[in-house]
Amino acid sequence: MIDWNIQSRAHACQACEQRFADKQAYHTVLVDHRHEYQRLDLCEKCWTEKHGGATGEPKGFVSHWQGVYLAPPLAPPEPIQKETAETLLRKLVEQDDPHYHAASYILAVMLERKRLLKVKEQLRREGRRIFVYEHPKTGDLFTIPDPDLQLTQLEEVQRQVAQLMEHGPSPVSAASPAAETSAEPIIEPQATAQRAAD
Repeated sequence: MIDWNIQSRAHACQACEQRFADKQAYHTVLVDHRHEYQRLDLCEKCWTEKHGGATGEPKGFVSHWQGVYLAPPLAPPEPIQKETAETLLRKLVEQDDPHYHAASYILAVMLERKRLLKVKEQLRREGRRIFVYEHPKTGDLFTIPDPDLQLTQLEEVQRQVAQLMEHGPSPVSAASPAAETSAEPIIEPQATAQRAAD
């Protein structure tokens, strides 16, 4: 089974090691390496020399896209903030607790609807659909399997997401009573059902 992970965009070409300049075009290659998706960020020159000529696609090639490098801000990190959908998704993906896989998917769909994440690729592995999301500002990749949610499961998952937004994930998963949260659903069931049906 594919490992969940977040892969950050490199700040330098991973072939020639030259740092990317702000707003410089770069190429991202996604490869399947030992049952794990890995990204490779390349400058225009290395992309052309290594993959634009006779050498062709690298071993395990899955996908390719082009992006624009945005240099990180020089300002110091902000103090601890209230949980957001993005920070929560990062925590859940890093924790990789099966109890939270459906919540991670819902959060990714929410962030996609807000244009904070973009679907770069849809893949199939072992009969399961997998979405590869990219954060346009940071270049981070999120590999999110589709939990194949049914309409009857959406309300429960929405309650779980609302509770996670308020309290954060537990170190060890434990099914929380639905009665503890009275938050309104935060994503329309039709949107998620349509994604599951795609």
